[in-house]
Amino acid sequence: MAGLGDAAGRPHDGESRTPPVPGRRKLHGRAFYESLGSPKMILAPMVDQSEFAWRLLTRSFIARDRQRELLAYTPMLHSRLFVETSKFRSHNFQPTRSALPSPPDEYQQSQGPPADLYLDGNPLHDRPLVVQFCANNPDELLEAARYVQPFCDAVDLNLGCPQGIAKRGHYGAFLQEEQDLVHALISRLHEELAVPVTAKIRVLESREKTLEYARLVVDAGASILTVHGRQREQKGHKTGMADWSVIRHLRERLPADTVLFANGNVLTHEDLARCLEVTGADGVMSAEGNLCDPAIFAAPPAIGAEGREYWRGRDGRGGYRMDAVLRRYLDIIYEHVLEQAVPVRKPLFIPGDPPEVVATVEPEADGEDEHPPRKKQRRSKADRPTSPNLLAMQAHLFHLLRPLVAQHTPIRDALARCRAGDLPAFEAVLRLVEGVTRDGMLEYERGAPTSEVPAEERVEATDGEESSAATAAACRRPFWVCQPYVRPLPGEALAKGSLTLGKKERARLAEERAVDDGKRAGDAASEVEVEGQVVAVEAMGRAVEAKGRVVEAKGRAVEANGRVVDAEVRAQAQSAGVAAL
Repeated sequence: MAGLGDAAGRPHDGESRTPPVPGRRKLHGRAFYESLGSPKMILAPMVDQSEFAWRLLTRSFIARDRQRELLAYTPMLHSRLFVETSKFRSHNFQPTRSALPSPPDEYQQSQGPPADLYLDGNPLHDRPLVVQFCANNPDELLEAARYVQPFCDAVDLNLGCPQGIAKRGHYGAFLQEEQDLVHALISRLHEELAVPVTAKIRVLESREKTLEYARLVVDAGASILTVHGRQREQKGHKTGMADWSVIRHLRERLPADTVLFANGNVLTHEDLARCLEVTGADGVMSAEGNLCDPAIFAAPPAIGAEGREYWRGRDGRGGYRMDAVLRRYLDIIYEHVLEQAVPVRKPLFIPGDPPEVVATVEPEADGEDEHPPRKKQRRSKADRPTSPNLLAMQAHLFHLLRPLVAQHTPIRDALARCRAGDLPAFEAVLRLVEGVTRDGMLEYERGAPTSEVPAEERVEATDGEESSAATAAACRRPFWVCQPYVRPLPGEALAKGSLTLGKKERARLAEERAVDDGKRAGDAASEVEVEGQVVAVEAMGRAVEAKGRVVEAKGRAVEANGRVVDAEVRAQAQSAGVAAL
């Protein structure tokens, strides 16, 4: 197979108790990472969002001869469901057209005809690839991993998911207090799986605890350690900033040959190099930044080489056009997922086009053939698509088109009515997006400003507090250009009312305030007590000084008396001498 098969002749420092498939040698750690091409750009595992079509879209912006510089992860898969349910396997992991054999048989799978290869892990399109599982049972995790090992380069253990479903399911970041179990999960795969195991964690409440946890994961056998620079509690409106300094702390204290990926705060292409420099990591992982801009890993084209897909403004800032990205995405769905002919499309509009080209962009008709149905129509279960690539389309487009649909609500409504697998409906959305993109570009050419942060979205920084306003302004592009979503910081979200606190959170904050108030009162009392003590000491000092002065006065009086006595003695002696004469 591609990927690991390329490294068949290289030395390795990890052995497996499971006999490897012929022609495939298991590598470990940095030797494994180097066999992949030492990728520095990492597409994150995202639940229901990093499926094959989106991975292929992300890879499409990177030159064909450089695509090994991007390592991609699948969405998180539930190990127990993957083992127990063949339907779950077939719906969520589709490496072949035929069903995966159960129990898994890697040798049999490796002998399948090339024509049977389908989507996930296809060596022609989808390598290098890591498949991620969540788990809390070493046996289940190993069995699930054996199903996918012929079609990937490594298997990753999710130790970072902070969502409530992970807490209820007892996996992800909610295993960080059970580090013996974490060690057992990783070491079991390291010892018995034919491909390497990797792991993704979040930082803990202190650098020392995070370092201890990271060392345990690496010592258990993880070939790559990915660290998300946020704690488990940082999610939703409480997301806040990732702490790159903690990742740097790990880089400087873990063994030098540890392969380390950094995750968090990656909003733009420029953030990739900055994160590598600040953290010292081997690679940088992007999740939400990629959802808003799947071209985040691609360097901007040179000035004058933008073509029709990339837009650059008067200030030199730019990005890939949303209509161009949407076209690519739909074409991938047609060609690879549905295996249909890609529609013949007119060239994307650019302002320099002659008038006749502009005229060929026809306005939307009012008929049902041109628009999605007004309401979602109920479909039988048999008619509902099961491919994760079709089920994820609507969610992807809401991420991608966020700034556009915020201004053009009819497009938002049309997208909301789209059903999974209804390509004509998504084509109608594409035409609407192309239309408003054309209008926006023409308006920009007439001199209208389009990159400013709207007044209702501005957040003024308060003294002594961080603000997202500067970041939002730096990332802002015209609504038709792919751009990151800059989350308000928790304090800003609370001030705007978008973040509300639950009873437990309010009680916790009240308790913290009470503790702070008590501490301040105690500090004030201590200051008063110290001041009183200082005053008493000063008074005692003055009393001592006064006593000293009294003693000195008495001493001077004694000296004076002595002089008087001496004088009297001398006088008596003189008198006696005179009498003798």
